[in-house]
Amino acid sequence: MTHLDADARTAAAPPATITPAATGLTSAQVADRVARGQVNDVPVRSSRSLTEIVRANVLTRFNAIIGVLWVIMLIVAPIQDSLFGFVILANTGIGIVQEWRAKKTLDSLAVIGEVRPTVRRDGTAAEISTSRIVLDDLIEIGPGDKVVVDGVCVEADGLEIDESLLTGEADPVVKKPGDQVLSGSFVVAGGGSFQATRVGREAYAAQLAEEASRFTLVHSELRSGISTILKYVTWMMVPTATGLVISQLVVKDNELKDSIARTVGGIVPMVPEGLVLLTSVAFAIGVIRLGRKQCLVQELPAIEGLARVDTVCLDKTGTLTEGGMDVTELRVLGDGDEAYLRKVLGELGSADPRPNASLQAIVDAFPDTTEWRLTDTLPFSSARKYSGATFVEEPGRAAVTWLLGAPDVLLDAGDPALSETVRMNEQGLRVLLLARARDGADVDDPAAAVGVRPVALVVLEQRLRPDAADTLRYFAEQDVRAKVVSGDNAVSVGAVAAKLGLSGTAVDARRLPGDREAMARELDEGTVFGRVTPQQKRNMVGALQSSGRTVAMTGDGVNDVLALKDADIGVAMGSGSEATRAVAQIVLLNNSFATLPSVVAEGRRVIGNITRVATLFLVKTVYSVLLAVLVVISQVEYPFLPRHLTLLSTLTIGVPAFFLALAPNKERARPDFVRRVMRYAIPGGVLAATATFTTYLIARQHYSGEGSLEAETSAATLTLFLISIWVLAIIARPYTWWRIGLVAAMGGAFLLVLVVPWLQHFFALKLVGMTMPWTAAGIAVVAAGVLELLWRWVDRRIPA
Repeated sequence: MTHLDADARTAAAPPATITPAATGLTSAQVADRVARGQVNDVPVRSSRSLTEIVRANVLTRFNAIIGVLWVIMLIVAPIQDSLFGFVILANTGIGIVQEWRAKKTLDSLAVIGEVRPTVRRDGTAAEISTSRIVLDDLIEIGPGDKVVVDGVCVEADGLEIDESLLTGEADPVVKKPGDQVLSGSFVVAGGGSFQATRVGREAYAAQLAEEASRFTLVHSELRSGISTILKYVTWMMVPTATGLVISQLVVKDNELKDSIARTVGGIVPMVPEGLVLLTSVAFAIGVIRLGRKQCLVQELPAIEGLARVDTVCLDKTGTLTEGGMDVTELRVLGDGDEAYLRKVLGELGSADPRPNASLQAIVDAFPDTTEWRLTDTLPFSSARKYSGATFVEEPGRAAVTWLLGAPDVLLDAGDPALSETVRMNEQGLRVLLLARARDGADVDDPAAAVGVRPVALVVLEQRLRPDAADTLRYFAEQDVRAKVVSGDNAVSVGAVAAKLGLSGTAVDARRLPGDREAMARELDEGTVFGRVTPQQKRNMVGALQSSGRTVAMTGDGVNDVLALKDADIGVAMGSGSEATRAVAQIVLLNNSFATLPSVVAEGRRVIGNITRVATLFLVKTVYSVLLAVLVVISQVEYPFLPRHLTLLSTLTIGVPAFFLALAPNKERARPDFVRRVMRYAIPGGVLAATATFTTYLIARQHYSGEGSLEAETSAATLTLFLISIWVLAIIARPYTWWRIGLVAAMGGAFLLVLVVPWLQHFFALKLVGMTMPWTAAGIAVVAAGVLELLWRWVDRRIPA
């Protein structure tokens, strides 16, 4: 059993300025601080209140426009001309319910994946929720732990904290008692404790975290593209609607109420009111679906982002392999005494209160059985690649320093032990070197690693994740390139990757160029990279991004935090370090790498389907604006009442769009959302408006006398419906049985309106005679044929 000597205990003792003793606050002191409100009340990540959800869905620019028009129609026209308002109410209600469901899913998962710091109270350490931390609490920290509030260091045992996410400083900062620690930083080596001095919104990183970590639907190409489209639509609407109002209410000498109804009928369909709603619903349902698979989406656009990824950087340990390891062999070098070396390894294991996976395997294999006195320790660091400790084996004897770490870091290039290490690495085994430092060497001094005497190799076997090979195969089939970046020996990492079906030469990252462009070229050619430092992982992500790649990074250890933060999408394992889970956009709570294809598929469903649906909505917007322009120029009555366009919108856009937006879609995500949507919407809308207005003008010549306007409207409605249903039929491709059924059902519903007398009356739709209805259908058929040819031409001339 290791004993900490008096000098080491003195170094770790808190200074007199620290108020709580090493036992932490008492229950009475905690209760007093809670009563005074000195609690860490930072909002839960991913949380959005019901009020915010309602406000976001109700208080929109287009809802305001539609709301005003709805009130006007309720006053001046029959209820059937106000149906569009009830549709908006239903849409808004659906949006609120789905986002609320998504919020509940996220919040319940966030509780599972929440950082739970260890706090010492009444002399006992226990994990608690971050929201229960109070001012002056004594919080214990170790490797991978995130500093959740600001404080002052009380105890330090080789404590090194990375503050790069806050300050940009790449090198870890060694902390001693009395030093300040900042929330948002994380521990990379060693351990200790600190006293909370600022909690809640006063903490250094809390305000940033509150802004950056909220449940949000923004900052995605999809939503920014839709916002751009809506901005242009608004610009088009204002002058067109103004002209329509003047033409219908001032120039045309019609009955006032009818003129108002037809004016509103021209303005309402210009608004693509359901587009934003369906995007929100698609994202929200994506969150709920992934939540059922124990996948926590901490930022909603991450669903879309992962679908756009073309390069995935994978950390080997904990991602391709399971977290645990097993010691398979202790290979003694030279004439060493194996029994003695087992004791040394037992002491090294017990010297670290928070062992990593490798050291935990050694702790399990070599229990501590001695009474040696520990005088100094050096915790493992991913940057150093080794740990160490200094012991006095018997009173009166000189202290001995032992190091345990990467053989290729501790040994000179020509050492014979390295060739033996390489042979085992080629089998995918992890090998650690146990070495004795020079007499008198200080374990904290980097020079202690120079001129060491190798005494044994500790051979560890890593457990491959059973689902890793299938997941990597999925990414290969989807043209997503996988790069394995690991701090382990390159040959060992390459052997593990080969077992999983990843080909390519293993590259030692220490030989990679520092220049970003040159590094990007090396990364493009290679697949497996070993001996990668945490800063190098970050640089590699940056180099890939600079060459136009969209990069996802997966990891679970503290050495992955910087790269996860900089990647386009960061994916952490639920069992990973607190810091890793805190910076990732997606957390796989079930630790299953196999969940990633589900996330990609969900993102592709959202992007692909919203692109389809957006085309439907914007064809309507284009033909509505153009029809209004043609009416103003021609000085004729607007051909439709609101009820007609409510019927058409429901059957050719609203109902089909809902089903299409939620359908499976494996199409790979492509950039330039706005261009891909508008290249179909503009020609489709122009053709629909031209054909409809042609039918309307012919009908005006054909019909005369009482009821002529209703007959003209019915003929124009037939043409517009037939073209719109053909647009839907094109958008629904490739056909499946349910898509064919969907299009047929919408056509059948319109036919029902035309043949059922009370529906004819309700919607003011009645085809008069034989000549004009067949003319209207003929114009629609010709327009549909031209549309088919036009969209095929667009596909060739303006590729997606």
